Formats: sequence, structure tokens, C-alpha cells
Amino acid sequence: MKKHVQIFKNIADLSEYFAALIMSGVQNTPEGRSFSIALSGGSTPKAVFEYLATHFADQIAWDKVQVFWSDERCVPPDSPESNYRMAKESLLDCVPIPAGRIFRIPGEADPATAAAQYTETAHQNLIVSNGVPVFDLLMLGLGEDGHTASIFPNNIHLFHSDHPFEVAEHPQSGQQRITVTGNTINHANVVVFIATGAAKAEMVANVLAKKPGWEQLPAALVNPEAGKLVWLLDEAAAAGL
Repeated sequence: MKKHVQIFKNIADLSEYFAALIMSGVQNTPEGRSFSIALSGGSTPKAVFEYLATHFADQIAWDKVQVFWSDERCVPPDSPESNYRMAKESLLDCVPIPAGRIFRIPGEADPATAAAQYTETAHQNLIVSNGVPVFDLLMLGLGEDGHTASIFPNNIHLFHSDHPFEVAEHPQSGQQRITVTGNTINHANVVVFIATGAAKAEMVANVLAKKPGWEQLPAALVNPEAGKLVWLLDEAAAAGL
């Protein structure tokens, strides 16, 4: 695994770097193949998506991109809580990406059915290696409790699941979610953590330095087998390094 930590003064510079990762990935994708990206939810990804929509709508060959999600709340696609809706409104409606290349998690379906359906969707539309679907770029966030995607410390067993997508439950609200699992995360070609703000500083330091108890932090278990791990941080989130 190759790990890179990049620290930026602001979200615009971070977004510019993230855009360059996508652009390079698309340009280096062989003819006839698509570049697959799994998006995450949250306020920072929303700001990144808005930057992409504003500055890179014409600079990236969006018709070669396949869009998936790393996790989703079990809500309808028009819900204000939907990661799909957030990405649609902030990015996907603003760039020329064909609708047939956007694969949302069916959050309105029965959770177990949705997880199984999305696993099948991934198998049908991605390269599969050793039974595991391979994302070209998988985007992750970092929770203040060390969770990533919707794998929380209290359901860390999901990180080790043999299923690419599983049903998870938020430890406080009890809300059900569909999440990518660790085996699939660690089979991605590039995994990108994005974390901003002072509230994330302590956990960023805990995860990157593997401080005592790191084994119980899902984010610390991200270790792409043959790929690259990239951390994109602002100065506030990197303050503990």
C-alpha cells in the first residue's frame, strides 16, 4: 500500500486536488472501460462536489465515469437525508454524466434486499477480482468516533464481512444504512479519505499514528491491498499530526 497525506489551506485547494485525481484516473482508463467512483455523504463532500460542478463540469470526461456510493441511509431518494440526493443536487445534475452510469443505493427498499441488490449491481458493472468488485476510486469520510462509510466501532465486524455491502445501524439514532464493507474498501485501486475541521483533528491523529485502541477504529483498518491510500486534510484537521 502507498499512503499519501496532503494538507490544504482551504476546501477549494483540497477540491482542486481531488478533481485532479478524478481527471487523471479518467485519462488513464483504457479505451472501452469506465472509471468507477464511489461517493460519500457529508458536508465536506458536498462542498467538494459543488466545487467540481462549478470548475470541472467541462474539464472531466464525465461520460466515462460510473458513479456509485460507499454508503446510504435507508431513506427514499428524495429525502433530505439521502446521500444520493445530496450528490445529485450538488454535482450530478450539473455535469454531463449519462443517467445510465449513475448507480444509487435503493435506500427506500427493504434494507437486506437493498444491500443484496447493490452487491449485484457492483458485480455486474465493475471489474471483479477474487469475487470482490473493484472501485477505481472510493471516497470515504472520517467520523469523530473513528467510523468510516457506515461502519461504526460498535459494528466493526462489518469491516470483515465477505459481502461487499451490508446493512448497518447508527449507534445513536438506530437508523439503518447500507454500507460498503472493509474487504471491498481494501480492494479499491485508490481510497481517498477527506476530513476537515478541528473536530476531526484528534481522530485523524489517532488513526494515522495507530494510537492505542486503533484496532477498534474502522477507519484505521483501511489498508488497500494493492492500491493507494490518500488522505486529504485541511490544516485544522491535520493539527494533531
